[in-house]
Amino acid sequence: MTMGKIIFYEDRNFQGRHYETTSDCPDMSSYLNKCHSCRVESGCFMVYDRPNYMGNQFFVRRGEYSDYQRMGMSDCIRSSRMIPMHRGQFRMRIYERENFGGQMHELMDDCDNMMERYRMSDCMSCHVMDGHWLMYEQPNYRGRMMYMRPGEYRSFRDMGFSGQKFMSMRRIMDMC
Repeated sequence: MTMGKIIFYEDRNFQGRHYETTSDCPDMSSYLNKCHSCRVESGCFMVYDRPNYMGNQFFVRRGEYSDYQRMGMSDCIRSSRMIPMHRGQFRMRIYERENFGGQMHELMDDCDNMMERYRMSDCMSCHVMDGHWLMYEQPNYRGRMMYMRPGEYRSFRDMGFSGQKFMSMRRIMDMC
């Protein structure tokens, strides 16, 4: 299995002090005063603008990210989570209401527009059975995103996503 490796820099354009890791980092302030750019040497990661994997999220894969603002971060990068490689089946159930209520649909592949495919105007909870997924607030994999790993998610509102709708979903597989 290939390990991920990411390097964080205090300043934009890969300047200033840096911190290198191959695992999750719940609080970047332990290593850097601020983090304004990063370079992914291998693997995939989610970066967050708040500690403990909270706030705005952005998916990064092999490449250079010279400015946190271009990633949609409202502040600097404050935490990161490595996304493990997944080989095998992908399955997720999406629900129209919180606590797995309302319409339910099972996905095994990407969905570029939930409204067109399922006639579902909202997705407020889900159960990820297999694989790792990204959920996007707009159709065609655009807008703010949320990383979903295997588990039950009874309420996106309780997770800090009040008022946000998710309209497309993508498997994280060949992206890394």
